[in-house]
Amino acid sequence: MRAVWLAVGLVATACGIAGVVLPLVPTTPFLLVAAYAFARSSPRLHDWLVTHPRLGPFITDWREHGAIGRGTKVTAVVVMAGTLAISLVMNVAPWLVATQAAVLLAAGAFVLSRPSPPDDAS
Repeated sequence: MRAVWLAVGLVATACGIAGVVLPLVPTTPFLLVAAYAFARSSPRLHDWLVTHPRLGPFITDWREHGAIGRGTKVTAVVVMAGTLAISLVMNVAPWLVATQAAVLLAAGAFVLSRPSPPDDAS
């Protein structure tokens, strides 16, 4: 079972890292899954993940405050808006742009509705 948790942690970490740069791919949920899986399979990888200078703050902010950092919120909204703009420039089918806009609007609303961590957190 330990190998299964390790595999889940590795895949979730890869997805979380992808989420840092790809729109519609969430970062924090994947990193939380990875931390959970690594806690059950590899204390060394768990410690590495939660203390990582780039990835750790996502986990800490969410665990301690249910929060998403201000910079992360801005980046997420800008990337979502840019993605929609690219679709419009590329003349993507209107129904697809509408679907994309609805999903991005919901994702943006969720991100913006989360509190920001206190200034002394992250």
